[in-house]
Amino acid sequence: MRLWGGRFAAEADEQVAAFGRSIDVDAELALDDLDGSIAHVRGLGRAGLLTTDEVATLEQGLVALRADVESGSITWDPALEDVHLNLETMLTERVGTVGGKLHTGRSRNDQVATDLRLWSRRACDRLDVALVAMERALVELAERDGDAVLPGTTHIQPAQPVLFAHHLLAYVEMLERDRDRFVAARRRLNVSPLGSGALAGAGYPLDREATAAELGFDAVSRNSMDATSDRDFVVDMLAGAALAMVHLSRLAEELTWWSNPRFGFVRVSDAFSTGSSMMPNKKNPDPAELVRGRTAGVIGSLAAMLTLIKGLPLAYQRDLQEDKAPLFASIATLEASLAVMAGVVETLLVDPERMRDAAEEGYTTATALADELVRRGVPFRAAHHIVGGLVGGAEAEGVRTLAGLPDEAYRAALDGSDDPTARNLAGVKGIARALREAATVEGSLAAADVTGGTAPSRVADQLAAAKARLQAG
Repeated sequence: MRLWGGRFAAEADEQVAAFGRSIDVDAELALDDLDGSIAHVRGLGRAGLLTTDEVATLEQGLVALRADVESGSITWDPALEDVHLNLETMLTERVGTVGGKLHTGRSRNDQVATDLRLWSRRACDRLDVALVAMERALVELAERDGDAVLPGTTHIQPAQPVLFAHHLLAYVEMLERDRDRFVAARRRLNVSPLGSGALAGAGYPLDREATAAELGFDAVSRNSMDATSDRDFVVDMLAGAALAMVHLSRLAEELTWWSNPRFGFVRVSDAFSTGSSMMPNKKNPDPAELVRGRTAGVIGSLAAMLTLIKGLPLAYQRDLQEDKAPLFASIATLEASLAVMAGVVETLLVDPERMRDAAEEGYTTATALADELVRRGVPFRAAHHIVGGLVGGAEAEGVRTLAGLPDEAYRAALDGSDDPTARNLAGVKGIARALREAATVEGSLAAADVTGGTAPSRVADQLAAAKARLQAG
């Protein structure tokens, strides 16, 4: 018998019944539903709505059901719509008519809201562990091969040389923000809706605070209508997941390009690559590509959830049944993506020579050379113009780097400047050598000696700070 069917004279149309079923999705909430029910039963006992024996009987039945769910021995009945009715029916079959008292003072509206918050809280905790593992993989790679020099780019064009460790630690910063987002999401969602009923609040003197504390919530909801219809926390979770996937996708994009033999900066392990069914030569970084591709689905889930709730009046509407599939799928995708990308990074082989060779292309030390002129009193705009002329001359002469220019080129560039300080520098003994040293990759790296910069000592500080954060948890 339908647990809600007392006022209905006709059976539901089979298509309607099938259309409304959610057990294939919300069975994921079974353990959370049982935890919530156990706490609710104890609350009913405290309120005098159940005898001590009834509390014991129901609690024993629920604990036994929990063990069966954990062992995978439960068979779900699609005719019972959802996980809540399935579990209540199973309980009643085991303990008898007292099972009919379980739902006293509770609606599926506050029940599912509680379940989903409990599930989301566990998901936040799992994601923090997975994010930390990904950060550790990046930090370990930065320690192992971080002194390699990478061509930093803007507009996908050569810009300035950076340490490979500096580049990797940029992703560590992104992932730290992801961790912070899920910590904040967990804090906001850790409020108990249980006792809100369908929308107006339970009709019994339930101690909501005691039940909330038993379930590990920090507080109880202040408004029953908001409590049963609020899915902001689902949006929080999806927003955090979408942005974390975007960060992984950016790294996946770079690894895909870097592993192309034309770049040759890195080699992805065979264990994290696939081949072609047609071309025997192929070695494809498929896991990274799939992470990049599945990011689209998580972004789509966020858009879908925002669209789902944008037109809903208070309080609960059945539309909210559709909140779980995108949430569950997106969190599973993020967890799997973090694990596979950590594996890719942990097994990555780096070619420092290829990186260094590329870092010297495109006159990437030009900014450091201009800065050296500024340190010697030349206005930056004049220095910019002088170095631009040196770059143009090197290109015309086929000289690959600014450090490869002869002394005469430096002196001529200074002497031909409109700036008097620059012209005076042209006659300074050893000036060409000093500028040439500033124009080396090492000189360029060393010059970025500010907090957060790519100077080796500053990157060492960043690395030490990242390790300390991860060790602290």
